[in-house]
Amino acid sequence: TQTGPRLLPALQQLNLPSLGRGTSTCSNRLASACKALVAAQVPVHAGYHYDGTPRRFFEGWYWKVTHPETGDSFALIYSIEDPAGGTTHAGVGVQVMGPDGYICQFSPNTRTFWADRSQLALGATLVPRTTTLPRAMLSETEFERYVEQGFQASATVQQGSIVANESGAGGGDLSTVQTCSWNLRIEPVSSWGAVTGGAQKATAGWLSALQVFEPHWQVLMSHGLTTGWVEWGGRRYDFSQAPTYAEKNWGGGFPSKWHWIQCNSWAGQPGLSVTAVGARRALLLGIQAAGIGEEDVGLIGITLPSGDFIELVPWNAELEWDVDPWGRWYMRAVGAEYEAIIEASCASDSGTVLRAPTIASGLVPFCKDSFEGKARIRIWRLSNGTGGAGSSYGSGSESGALPFFEATSDSAAVEVGGGPWWQAWSAKAAMREPFRTLVQLPIDVGALA
Repeated sequence: TQTGPRLLPALQQLNLPSLGRGTSTCSNRLASACKALVAAQVPVHAGYHYDGTPRRFFEGWYWKVTHPETGDSFALIYSIEDPAGGTTHAGVGVQVMGPDGYICQFSPNTRTFWADRSQLALGATLVPRTTTLPRAMLSETEFERYVEQGFQASATVQQGSIVANESGAGGGDLSTVQTCSWNLRIEPVSSWGAVTGGAQKATAGWLSALQVFEPHWQVLMSHGLTTGWVEWGGRRYDFSQAPTYAEKNWGGGFPSKWHWIQCNSWAGQPGLSVTAVGARRALLLGIQAAGIGEEDVGLIGITLPSGDFIELVPWNAELEWDVDPWGRWYMRAVGAEYEAIIEASCASDSGTVLRAPTIASGLVPFCKDSFEGKARIRIWRLSNGTGGAGSSYGSGSESGALPFFEATSDSAAVEVGGGPWWQAWSAKAAMREPFRTLVQLPIDVGALA
């Protein structure tokens, strides 16, 4: 690609600040890592990331499908913990969150898990029907022939069957549903970027291709359409062209604290997808040795019904949030061309506790989710951007101008995690140097694959 020749000179021209003892060689290490990445042409993000390094590692995948008429939603969550095995946390977890319920099946046998390093494809045989363990995607009938309990997942297929069996996962018996099976076919519509006219973008910027942040995060599909069924504790749910979302994480463990809103089931706005998050994440590459262990970051990403994409991230916008421990979310982002405010709320007695990977304890109860969030998104074009001076849509919220786009939903997915935290969290995103400067380099992560 043309990325490599641009990358190293740009890095060399940066006047990166010293981060203190033990990190003076940070820029050299980043340059070396980038050079190796370009030379190797390593696929990023869609593929499996585990490289055999002997450290605490997880990788997790999340798919959400929402019934377009009833608003009923399901989340399919797969994770691999310490893939090499031999640790107290090692295992394969499958969690499903559905209408008023939760189920988890966990197996300490990581050898039953497989994933493709170059594309989005993974699976696990928790209980086999034969002595043959699948190591790649199968046809629907082949999967049923070989797998009694387990799953297979790709960008276009979700198929599986599990029973409540949480032995080996932290938190005891949390399942409220005893059985779940599913067979879904997915038509991806948009990933992270404009629907047409460009490759998928890295959600956390091109630095997510390096071992810099902890954990890494990628939105795999901001919007898709799913047809198929889920059998949930004896009740069958059928889906036809249902809004669908997918993301993944990988690293040592989830952030110490975070909040999240995701919705692609907005009233009267098919194709609209909004993802908003704020997190306190760890920094690697020796940065912690300088006493800079964490940073607050966030983003608001919007795929409009037109297919256009608005990305408000710490390196191109100012972001702030005010979120309660449960029940209320507020996030605002102001960039050069757009301002966005997303608000959400849910009943105090709603929500389901989910497990998440942690560095110290493996897969344990670590977050709370609801599919019953009442959400509102407003977007303004700013006068110093594309709105134009004098336009009634050309100023932000503080001027009293009308937003150029507004939508509401009663079926948003909302989440808080980490901590635990007991008071409202008010913060501003503050991405640290040199990463704020580095991430703005014109590096196309997709072109590196």
